[in-house]
Amino acid sequence: MDSRPHDRPDHRRRVVAQQWISVDGFAAGPTGEGEIFAHVPAESDRRSMAINETLLGEVETVLLGRRTYEVFVAFWPTEHSRDVPVAPLVNAVPKLVASTTLAAAPWGDHAAAEVVSDAVAHVRDLRAGPGGLVLVWGSLALMRSLLAAGLVDELDLFVAPVALGGGTPLIAPGRPVGLRQIAGEVFPAGGAHLRFAVAG
Repeated sequence: MDSRPHDRPDHRRRVVAQQWISVDGFAAGPTGEGEIFAHVPAESDRRSMAINETLLGEVETVLLGRRTYEVFVAFWPTEHSRDVPVAPLVNAVPKLVASTTLAAAPWGDHAAAEVVSDAVAHVRDLRAGPGGLVLVWGSLALMRSLLAAGLVDELDLFVAPVALGGGTPLIAPGRPVGLRQIAGEVFPAGGAHLRFAVAG
């Protein structure tokens, strides 16, 4: 099954949540997300960047949680990302940061992100109107809140070739999410890209 453009049966905005996970479904190991990324082959990482370069052409807004924002802003709008082909798109796309503590969310020399205190209400309003994709990057707690509110249309998952055996699961225990696979790609160097529509 090959990756395809993110289908939109109507003109309303769609919310896509993207995460890196382990084969056994953890979004982070016992000591953090680094345990996943340490097992991503360089070629697979480059392929994931190429996939996101295409995806960002459809994205209207990127939504980040506060902690993910702090990690991203320390890399993407700095010289550390200058050799990453997707960096100009990441820096240019409009961003929202979900936080009740931040007063502002600068993004280096680029346009600052907008801070929203009630991400669920904000996304509910966005999703009701027409437009492009809203992409939730990382931000696991935020993604779970949006899933629980029925506001995620698609899970876009990169799977690292590692089974962690423990850590933070992608989905909160006791809160199953019905999914329908709509695309997938196996990376020759290891890992995969899997897309699932969220049922109901």
